[in-house]
Amino acid sequence: MPRPLLVIGNKNYSSWSLRPWIAMRVLKLDFQEVRIPLYGPGARQEILRYSPSGKLPCLVDGASRVWDSLAILEYLAEKHPLWPDDPLERAQARSVCAEMHAGFPKLREHMSMNVRKRYPGRGRTPEVLAEIERVVEIWSKCRQPFLFGAFGAADAMYAPVVLRFRTYEVELPPACRAYADAVLALPAMREWIAAAEREVESIPQFEM
Repeated sequence: MPRPLLVIGNKNYSSWSLRPWIAMRVLKLDFQEVRIPLYGPGARQEILRYSPSGKLPCLVDGASRVWDSLAILEYLAEKHPLWPDDPLERAQARSVCAEMHAGFPKLREHMSMNVRKRYPGRGRTPEVLAEIERVVEIWSKCRQPFLFGAFGAADAMYAPVVLRFRTYEVELPPACRAYADAVLALPAMREWIAAAEREVESIPQFEM
């Protein structure tokens, strides 16, 4: 049976692509990777070959096609340990994942993911600061040492936020800084960062 195929966008910019990719790397799954640079010539047509939504990421696993980061994580969790064993913690983990999936619009707008750049002090509107405060609250309540013990779906969902805070040099309380540093120290995260730094594409709307 062929290996699963994960189709992703630019590693420098695509926060949604990072989420299932880092989970699959931490789980040590054997998968193929296809990278389609976003907004390039013919990009949408190429994406539609894999993803019926026309968006990335998309996981192709045999006859299954799963698009959307959280849906891919749920698909993986059917066979792999990405959720806490305890039902109460599992409900909490699903809640903070859903909150990240649907929320934090101002953080996304004003602190877009850009692994290669540093923008200290930028993007700090009152709305963004309120959303940062909420992230800090979640991390402070959940961390042990990852959000629910071992690395799981919640950490995959918040991994792009760790990179955003790195780019915009967001100050964090000690416990949250320790959590962010633990995520940045993961071999999978280091691999993603190194690949992002080697990319040559530049997407103007994601550059300040």
